[in-house]
Amino acid sequence: MSSSRLPSSLFQRLAGPYRRFRRIIHEGAKFLIVGAIGIGITNLVFIPLRGPLGLGPLTSVTIATIAATTFTFLGNRYWSFRHREGAGTAREGATFFMLNGVGLLIQYAVLGLSNYALGLTTKIENVIAVNVGIGLGTLFRFWSYRKWVWVPHEVMLERLRRGRHRKGRRDTTAHGSVTAGVGASRPASADTQDLPG
Repeated sequence: MSSSRLPSSLFQRLAGPYRRFRRIIHEGAKFLIVGAIGIGITNLVFIPLRGPLGLGPLTSVTIATIAATTFTFLGNRYWSFRHREGAGTAREGATFFMLNGVGLLIQYAVLGLSNYALGLTTKIENVIAVNVGIGLGTLFRFWSYRKWVWVPHEVMLERLRRGRHRKGRRDTTAHGSVTAGVGASRPASADTQDLPG
């Protein structure tokens, strides 16, 4: 009897935390799959650029990262975070590429430290340094994409209610009325009065 209760009891204990973190678990898993393919693209482009073509390490990693970033934007936008709100493809893309630039700076720091400060310049040492940089950059990217590029629907609604959206943009509130953009004057309505200050 106790052996049949153990799996059920264990399942019940794990079910609560899983329900609580289900969204981040699913987003994280999809993000890691897209990222793994992006790492593959980065390495497939970096290795020949750095090796046979003889480009410098920072030039090679920049070109490789641009190729991978294009793929990862599409994968994350249309798969990993498709259920989240964005600010429109152009603005999402600009923010995504800017944050990816910060991630690239993290890769530069690791590769530069490895290459120029520690003198680790062989091809395998460069590949290892690039992948360590990718790992650290990936942690930053996951956090920043969820915070600034693709936010939960309720956060986007709160920003719209507080007027943190593009000037002149029209949006439909939860009550179905159309509100004018930030620059227009409008009377306070019941749906904006009950927001926390």
